[in-house]
Amino acid sequence: MFVVTCGLPNSFWGEALNTTVHVINLTPCVPLSFDVPDRVWSGKDVSYRHLRVFGCKAFVHIPKDERSKLDVKSKPCVFLGYGQDEFGYRLYDPVHKKLIRSRDVVFVEDQTLKDAEKKDTVPQHNDDVTDLDPVPPQHVEPPLDNDVQNDEQHDTDVPEQPEVDEEFHSEIPVPDVSPFVPLRRCTRDRHPSTRFSANEYVLLTDGGEPECYAETMEDEHKREWVEAMQDEMNSLHENNTFELVKLPKGKRALKNKWVYKVKTEEHTSQPRYKARLVVKGFSQRKGIDFDEIFSPLVKMGSIRVVLGLAASLDLEVEQMDVKTAFLHGDLDKEIYMEQPEGFQVKGKEGYVCRLQKSLYGLKQAPRQWYKKFESVMGEQNYRKTTSDHCVFFQRFDDDDFIILLLYVDDMLIVGKNAERITQLKMQLSKSFAMKDLGPAKQILGIRITRDRALKKLHMSQEQYIEKVLRRFNMDKAKEVSSPLTTNFRLTDKDCPSSEKKIEEMDRVPYASAVGSLMYAMVCTRPDIAHAVGVVSRFLSNPGKKHWEAVKWILRYLRGTSKLGITFGNGEPVLVGYTDSDMAGNKDNMKSTSGYLMTFAGGAVSWQSRLQKCVVLSTTEAEYVAATEACKELLWLKRFMQEIGFIQHRYVVLCDNQSTIHLAKNSMFHKRTKHIDVRYHWIRDALEDKLFELDKVHTDDNGADMLTKVLAREKLKVCCSIAGMANSSS
Repeated sequence: MFVVTCGLPNSFWGEALNTTVHVINLTPCVPLSFDVPDRVWSGKDVSYRHLRVFGCKAFVHIPKDERSKLDVKSKPCVFLGYGQDEFGYRLYDPVHKKLIRSRDVVFVEDQTLKDAEKKDTVPQHNDDVTDLDPVPPQHVEPPLDNDVQNDEQHDTDVPEQPEVDEEFHSEIPVPDVSPFVPLRRCTRDRHPSTRFSANEYVLLTDGGEPECYAETMEDEHKREWVEAMQDEMNSLHENNTFELVKLPKGKRALKNKWVYKVKTEEHTSQPRYKARLVVKGFSQRKGIDFDEIFSPLVKMGSIRVVLGLAASLDLEVEQMDVKTAFLHGDLDKEIYMEQPEGFQVKGKEGYVCRLQKSLYGLKQAPRQWYKKFESVMGEQNYRKTTSDHCVFFQRFDDDDFIILLLYVDDMLIVGKNAERITQLKMQLSKSFAMKDLGPAKQILGIRITRDRALKKLHMSQEQYIEKVLRRFNMDKAKEVSSPLTTNFRLTDKDCPSSEKKIEEMDRVPYASAVGSLMYAMVCTRPDIAHAVGVVSRFLSNPGKKHWEAVKWILRYLRGTSKLGITFGNGEPVLVGYTDSDMAGNKDNMKSTSGYLMTFAGGAVSWQSRLQKCVVLSTTEAEYVAATEACKELLWLKRFMQEIGFIQHRYVVLCDNQSTIHLAKNSMFHKRTKHIDVRYHWIRDALEDKLFELDKVHTDDNGADMLTKVLAREKLKVCCSIAGMANSSS
């Protein structure tokens, strides 16, 4: 019945059947006492927000890598069903005659395929009537609030790539149906747009960097882009990345695209044009094109510890970048790729590239690059630490040492002897194409400034924070003095319940803003950890009050954008702080754990997180928090010992005396018999003297800002303990 009503061919009866079963499973039934089968089976609450009219018209978002800047951003399809265990909706593309899956869909539920055929049919006109070019239907959305920009939402949200359901497409014969009749091309003389002035038009159409090869050929910097692409191709040929062969029977060739970027260097004002050939790895199949994936990312805690050492010991900190790092990895799978656009070999247009080395975009590329780099470092007698596999270390006979930190293709080299560092650079340059960036000034968006006379090193993200503020139109907002206030008592009750309110909040870039805040918090801003943790609880269904809290955090960052972590103000000793907030989450009454680890006067590790269990007392909440803090301290202790630094005493400071007594005395007590065994690990660790748990006054507990909203003066004290100061100081 669905198929007939929507005017679909009979070959879609299977899709209609699956959709019918899906709806029935969401419908109360008599045998289950009017309960819903899906809820009984999964044990989860049932949602009807995703339901749509079968066979209705839908517009699927076209990813950026499949369109140019001026192409349409969506294509018309027909809604067929739901992804079940897989993501998104199932839709039929009548133009390309294939089934796709996608999350990014706009539905027109009052139109079907028949309606589209009727509306797109061209009526007969007289010769003196001019037909306009066809304009694809657009989904009109109401405007956002003044403080939220629609354009920014589209820029920051990265849509999921629609997937082609090849298995289904091969099983069911899809008829040659094209419901959209193209209109006759206009023969009238075209004139420039009068809606925008010339300057405004340039601002609207010029995105700075081309998004595809075709745009590059029309760009004003065409010569620079062509040179950049030629440099990339030269690197590929020098590295023997691929060879041209005929595609074997039963194999398929992956697609690729050019990615363009304009980079600015610290030592010059001239922009550098960079072009990179990237494989569309999203079409790879596990077990056929790849097996294991891994990305070499050094832990942020490791970076901060090593920079703390550099500040206190006045070490050299050099930075290097690997050119085309992923091209150095050897492949263990037979992979074919289409020839790069613009560089097809004459006479061999039908040939494909058989990859001999790894290439950007392949799922296994980071792992293969790391294996190659690890082998080269092993040849130079460097060993990786077991605490962090992206930290390589070597100690020499004269009490000298070198530490290398690897973050994909960026690396920091830290050591006492500048000559030995130079020697390592030369050795690496023999194996890889390297770029020497000199003394480290910026890595991962983190600005590094040093005062070697005072043995101080400062880490900040001022530029990143200012960019985030501009993105969300908060760069001129009024400043506030704290990340959150007690007025923000955020709960699930503030989440929208009606479809209208939910749709309104769907247009707010809530998740994008929280993600941007989270990166700043993870790198250099422990002072916003608690606030970001609170607003991140409502990512699935945020309300207006939650959005106001996010904007409050942005207002706080506007007034403290220069705030960062400074090392060198204290002794190079590792100290931990722990705290908790009893039943701080009013929705589930769970407590919040927080810990802060400091070294050389600055924070090197921190966390603010809801506890996994509901506790019965403040002592129990502090006990659980102390266990997590001691686990982190033990990891930092082992990491520092691996790179050759040992201190006599490792201490975690807690402001709850009952918790300290409970951890040091393993006697059975009726008030603690229910505590999970995993949290009693701290008792054995204390008995083995791996660390100590001591008392600290609440006013001097730096972890307080990680568990609760604080007054301005107390927040300043906690920030001071964490070594947070302005970059100008």
